[in-house]
Amino acid sequence: MRYQFQSEQGNMSFKPKIFTEAIKILIGINAGLFLLKFISQSQIDLARILGLSPSSVWPMIWQPVTYMFIHGDVFHVLINMFVLWMFGSEMESIWGRKQFLRYYFLTGVGSGLVWLLFNIGQSYSVLIGASGAIYGILLAYGMMFPNRTVYLYFMIPIKVKWFVIFLGAVAFLSSFNNHSNISHITHLSGMVIGFAYLRYYWHWKDIRFSVYKQLKEFKISIKDRKNQNTLKMQQQIDHLLDKINKTGYDNLTDEEKDLLYKASKDFSKGRKKD
Repeated sequence: MRYQFQSEQGNMSFKPKIFTEAIKILIGINAGLFLLKFISQSQIDLARILGLSPSSVWPMIWQPVTYMFIHGDVFHVLINMFVLWMFGSEMESIWGRKQFLRYYFLTGVGSGLVWLLFNIGQSYSVLIGASGAIYGILLAYGMMFPNRTVYLYFMIPIKVKWFVIFLGAVAFLSSFNNHSNISHITHLSGMVIGFAYLRYYWHWKDIRFSVYKQLKEFKISIKDRKNQNTLKMQQQIDHLLDKINKTGYDNLTDEEKDLLYKASKDFSKGRKKD
């Protein structure tokens, strides 16, 4: 099968890079834990240990992270890993591994904590799956490439921005259904956290860069001013030394003697000792 994605100009097909570094690691861990869960299901319930549950998150404090790597069935893990590879590979190529993993865990852990907040007291509820982070990646892809075209069900062309809006609307409306086995609140939370991060974090980085730039320029201007003052003083001292050579030190005025004394102290301060 061949999946085509158009750029905003409509002249570029997106071909996912086969397994970027972070994608390879994430898919490997998810696949490995799913296989281990399947093999050991008669001896141990990994979902209860690694899944996120209000009744056991303390003292099992690793659950807000590990729940993202445990899935319920083959379809669950396959669809999540497929979407992760399809949309996440290009995001990692653009952001780099470190920034991609930061975003992945921020949306994944964050959406899990939101779910936990809404399920306090539900001792039998257990959250598993990477869907919160996956929806965060879909949101990021939609914000970065809003006018690309994807093929829904491999047949229906739709722009990414409408596709993401549709997913967000479904997650929002479905979050009111408390009887579903699918955690739509986690999906919605992943998108909201991702939007807040991308919208405000990068804006804050621009502000920090601007402040840093202004401070750097201010320091440079102070340094230039000091250099100019030093040069001016050096010229005055050279003039006084020429006068001393010609007429002697005693012929200097009191003001000129004070200036010469002050300059000698300033230069002695700046001189490095052996």
